[in-house]
Amino acid sequence: MYSEDDLSSAVAAGVLTEASAEAFRAHVEQRQRSSAVDEEHFRLVTGFNDIFVVIACVLLLASLAGIGSSYASHIGSAAVAVAAWLLAEFFTRRRRMALPSIVLLLAFAGAVFATILLVVGTNDPVAYAIASAVAALAAWLHWRRFRVPITIAAGVAAAVGCAFGLFLWVAPNAGAWLNVLSLIAGIAVFTAAMRWDATDTLRQTRRSDVAFWLHLLAAPLLVHPIFTVLGVTGGHADLGQALAVVVLYVAIALISLAVDRRALMVSALTYVLFAFSALLKQFGVVSLSFAITAFAIGAALLLLSAFWHPTRACVLGFLPPALQQRLAPFR
Repeated sequence: MYSEDDLSSAVAAGVLTEASAEAFRAHVEQRQRSSAVDEEHFRLVTGFNDIFVVIACVLLLASLAGIGSSYASHIGSAAVAVAAWLLAEFFTRRRRMALPSIVLLLAFAGAVFATILLVVGTNDPVAYAIASAVAALAAWLHWRRFRVPITIAAGVAAAVGCAFGLFLWVAPNAGAWLNVLSLIAGIAVFTAAMRWDATDTLRQTRRSDVAFWLHLLAAPLLVHPIFTVLGVTGGHADLGQALAVVVLYVAIALISLAVDRRALMVSALTYVLFAFSALLKQFGVVSLSFAITAFAIGAALLLLSAFWHPTRACVLGFLPPALQQRLAPFR
């Protein structure tokens, strides 16, 4: 059995070209996907060495942050950003380790954001907008160098944060409109995720992984403002709100089935649990409200997971052929 280290060594020795090694990885991933058609695959852990390296990286970066901060707060975060990039040169660019690459990217982008914010030295919306814009630029440079799938989502998240900061700077008393801005941003990110998905409907390349992280980012941006408008987050829920939550969650489930992505359903799950727990409490079921709600929803989700493949086939049957061609095929 060939490991990732063996492939990297073969490329370094000139036995394999980078293109042939990438084609081999795609072939192996496709075989793994065909053995479990109902799974949503993305690279995370290729072995325990990934976890070992992550622990070591976190210890090193945390120590650099502490030592640097003893001189000045921004020096610590800047040291983390530089170290995360240098570590990525080896563990991402050469070793292609999945989990360390994700951790190092998040550490780099977060450290860049913190450095700019600490240098500016204020907590107003403009400072957050500037820091977010620089973090988005840093994420773009990281993507150009390392091509880690989560980088696109991180950069988009920073860009959304910049937009929020600029909006609050222009209209400081219009905080109620943040839900509208969040919904618009969610639609834009979801559209971008679908565009990435459309370029790899068979989900054989890293484009599918990029789409996965974008879907994961789009989900809370879409779901939170909708459920906030319904009043689910207000601490109580009546029968009408509960029914509205059910209808909305069914719509979310249908969209998730159509695009073959579960992120939207997971993001909305918390609001559904909260709404029905609050409703049961109003009917006097206090001590077991959450347990009963979790049991019912958990059983329904397990049933959907078990029959995801035939259920998705049924949903796709109602869609026009032109739209079906842009979605992940029925496998």
